[in-house]
Amino acid sequence: MTETPQIDMSDLGIASRAVLKPITQIAAAAGIPEDAVESYGRFKAKVDPALVPTRNVGLGKVVLVSGMSPTPAGEGKSTMVVGLGDALAATGRKTIIALREPSVGPSFGMKGGATGGGYSQVLPMDEINLHFNGDFHAITSANNLLMALIDNHLHQGNALGIDPQRITFKRVIDMNDRALRHVVIGLGSPSDGVTRETGFEITVASEVMAVFCLATGLEDLRARLGRMTIGYTYDKKPVTVDDIGATGSMTLLLKDAIKPNLVQTIGGTPAFIHGGPFANIAHGCNSAIATNTARALADLVVTEAGFGTDLGAEKFMDIKARYADCPPSAVVVVATIRALKMNGGVQLADLHNEDVAAVQAGLANLAKHASNILKFGIQPVIGINRFATDTDAELAAVADWAKSQGIECAVADVWGQGGEGAGELAAAVLRAIEVPSNFAPLYELDMPVEEKILTVAREMYGAAGVEYSAGAKRTLEQIHDNGWDNLPVCIAKTQYSFSDDPKALGAAQGFQLQVRELIPKTGAGFIVAITGVITTMPGLPKVPAAMHMDVDAQGNAVGLS
Repeated sequence: MTETPQIDMSDLGIASRAVLKPITQIAAAAGIPEDAVESYGRFKAKVDPALVPTRNVGLGKVVLVSGMSPTPAGEGKSTMVVGLGDALAATGRKTIIALREPSVGPSFGMKGGATGGGYSQVLPMDEINLHFNGDFHAITSANNLLMALIDNHLHQGNALGIDPQRITFKRVIDMNDRALRHVVIGLGSPSDGVTRETGFEITVASEVMAVFCLATGLEDLRARLGRMTIGYTYDKKPVTVDDIGATGSMTLLLKDAIKPNLVQTIGGTPAFIHGGPFANIAHGCNSAIATNTARALADLVVTEAGFGTDLGAEKFMDIKARYADCPPSAVVVVATIRALKMNGGVQLADLHNEDVAAVQAGLANLAKHASNILKFGIQPVIGINRFATDTDAELAAVADWAKSQGIECAVADVWGQGGEGAGELAAAVLRAIEVPSNFAPLYELDMPVEEKILTVAREMYGAAGVEYSAGAKRTLEQIHDNGWDNLPVCIAKTQYSFSDDPKALGAAQGFQLQVRELIPKTGAGFIVAITGVITTMPGLPKVPAAMHMDVDAQGNAVGLS
């Protein structure tokens, strides 16, 4: 008896069977002029935004995809973006997807990849997940060039009087490596540099990444790089990249990277993949240049903000939308039955078992995320990302709750069906964008930094107040003294809870948010508040995804997901 060959239904297996169109065809269908397209092989390209004309009908509308508090496995928000984008394109609306680039560190750590999943993927997934078009390498190099110039300045006499103990910039690497969090450099002879304590951050946490993603063009990129504060003098005066003289060379390293990358979905929808700050330690959005280039070309731009509404969506509204003038016309809050059950008290290992009561208990978390979006003047749409283990009774519990709250809700099987599985969600989104919004950021920029942090903590997280470490209080004084109060805030916090305690699931309330460090990012244009035990250099899990990756005899990737 002949065995039936097994079809590989992994993300990589599905991606490998997809038939891609030449990227020149994708560009042409998107309305991108031929002279604006710089091909990187057959299926990838960079696009020069300066050569992309704006449509006569005006800029396209932004559909933002956020989510509820996730499980450690993630809830498929990128998968939902891709499936929804394909579904909207199928309605005849000219649609472009705008996503962040995956970081190599998490790809080899826990996530295994970040290009969507199943039949809702951006392709070529292996190349996007690994080196792509070199943007992260350029950002890493620009950051570390700056650090080399800073340490060389110290070695060559320190004409600026920089206090080595007050240098706030760090070197970066695009890898999860906890051993690099705290290091000592300059050991050896006097010719080996000035000895000082420092550390590494992951590339996506670098201010260079934030600047890269918020800049509106090459000149804005140069200006923002030059404004970055790298540390302080012995008399506590800020020192900038312009002071060091590194602005021009850093811009040179980034001049090609700043152009958005064009790829395609399995369904053939154009997608810009560009920039990649994390939302738990940075602002969690793809580049402003990519989003606004897409808006110049399409009716609808479907984009993502990392993790939940308390992190990515809040930062999209209060940081990115301010600087890039790209307010969303609709917001989808992605929910999953497994995340609801986990927030309802079920352990990770038991999430596959039916538990309607736990789903209902977990709805408090989803309700808080929905109310967060309402605080920006936008009515949310709930998108349930369906998994194979979901039961009809569990799905009905969410739909009944949403109906009782007057919130549109649709189930989408984007992993298994691609855009065809998101038809109802697309229809709900199209209805939502026709409803006039009263979008406004959560706070005014002229508020003191403490009030901005307190506003986010109370309104987005449900905190009763904010407590600052002694070091954070000293930095607050520097912020006031240097006139940086008018910057928005970017809170680094666990993604698993509304609080700074990752174990406080559901809808935590009445806690004190613990701010242990404040870092002015004067080039990016925000103040980072680091809370709890969050770190800007992740570590690897006990069994990293890298342990299951390889290449076959033909050089094809194995084990990416």
